[in-house]
Amino acid sequence: MRVLLSVWDKTGLEELARELVDLGAELIASGGTANSLRDANIPHRDVAEVTGSPEMLDGRVKTLHPKIHGALLADRSRPEHLREAAAHGIELIDMVVCNLYPFHSNPSVELIDIGGPTMVRAAAKNHESVAVLTNPGQYADVVRELRDTGAVSAATRHALARAAFAHTATYDAAIVEWLDAGGAIGEAPSAVDAVVPPTLHFTFERADVVRYGENPHQIGARYRRAGRTTWWDAVTQHAGAALSYLNLFDADAAWRLVHELRDDAGGAPAVAIIKHANASGAAIGESFTDAFEKALAADPMSAFGGIIAVAGHLGSDVATAIANGPQADVIIAHSMSDDAIETLRARRKATRLLSAPEPEPLGVSVRTFGNTALVQGADELLIPVSDWRCVTKLQPTAAQLRDLHIAWRVCARTTSNAIVIARDGVAVGIGAGQQSRVVAAGIATSKAGELARGGAASSDAFFPFADGLDVLTTAGVTAVVQPGGSVRDQEVIDAADAAGIVMMLTGERHFRH
Repeated sequence: MRVLLSVWDKTGLEELARELVDLGAELIASGGTANSLRDANIPHRDVAEVTGSPEMLDGRVKTLHPKIHGALLADRSRPEHLREAAAHGIELIDMVVCNLYPFHSNPSVELIDIGGPTMVRAAAKNHESVAVLTNPGQYADVVRELRDTGAVSAATRHALARAAFAHTATYDAAIVEWLDAGGAIGEAPSAVDAVVPPTLHFTFERADVVRYGENPHQIGARYRRAGRTTWWDAVTQHAGAALSYLNLFDADAAWRLVHELRDDAGGAPAVAIIKHANASGAAIGESFTDAFEKALAADPMSAFGGIIAVAGHLGSDVATAIANGPQADVIIAHSMSDDAIETLRARRKATRLLSAPEPEPLGVSVRTFGNTALVQGADELLIPVSDWRCVTKLQPTAAQLRDLHIAWRVCARTTSNAIVIARDGVAVGIGAGQQSRVVAAGIATSKAGELARGGAASSDAFFPFADGLDVLTTAGVTAVVQPGGSVRDQEVIDAADAAGIVMMLTGERHFRH
């Protein structure tokens, strides 16, 4: 057995090489891999010795040679291939061990590998005869198979080839992404191309198979960008059943919203309760227990089976409050005390308890249906409160601005059409996902009840008529924020003045579908 080794990630290299030598393999190595084997006193031949040609052009050309690629690509079921190889002094290679530089970590022209991907692809193409290893995690199983059977099975070679092509696809995708960002030229792409380039080459690797998809009859999984990590990869689950697709989807929405609320409030304790990706309640409080109780009181019925997100440490006091409330599917916090975990585990056996780091920025959003994809940049709240425009005779108080800001933040993360009412730092009424803005306003005021009186409301898009606003003012709302931009803006502003309330325009819409 002849094995060609050329790896960037040298994890497990020495151990693998020694195992292969023990199995009688002849090793061939290039560049830094050869140096590592030499330092470890592991017998091998340099690629230059095999090809009869020195490395040249600062290492750009070393494995691109018929004695390497002929050795990888010869079809061993075809006698003419074997005769031709023998005639040219080509000795066949049975295994390639090669992994590529993680290009996205430090991209440059000089790190665009040519020989490595070519070897990997050649070996993968000829996987009926050649095994190709592209990940140190594969080494142990292959060595075990060689020791047990004396060969790498066809099924294993097939799986290795599939992983190899995924490896080179990921590498090429990282290069394209770098070139889209300006590459070696350093010129920034256009505003459009920066978000939606001419082609997309995302490569995702499966991180987890989840309990099930949106429904139990659907298979589901969580993927991540290949070679990247997400906040989910650093989550610790302390208790509860396996996570499902919707647990992940809703917990992500809760975790992002609660951090936005915390940051808007200067780090004050924030809690969000999410159901079907929409908040049933969200609050800023004097403590996490205070914030939780306020968020829960906004809609205790909808909180059942929801996600509770705490933007900080979850101690025994808030754990007791949560345990005394409705069942939650997931509770997520930065950290949890041992007492809190034990309290919740004892009282809420099925609830998933998660500790998690800060979420990373959302970046580009991709939504697929069939063979079509819709791509857009992240929906950020770009216009600060200080740039909102008051269009009514009545000006907002500081307390109203605070509640308008909370209502606006929660509304932007609520399915359209959306109306949110906030009072005293709490989102007390949330109308989500309605075809009619009037109906959304009716749901929000119904949920808020008497707390709507003196509260502040937000609409994710403009009021096309004054009827939606009328629902809010009738319930006692005293301040409203909305994007504006309707041909009937003045009619709506006049209605606000007639009702004696504050109206702010942001100039920024936040539809969410």
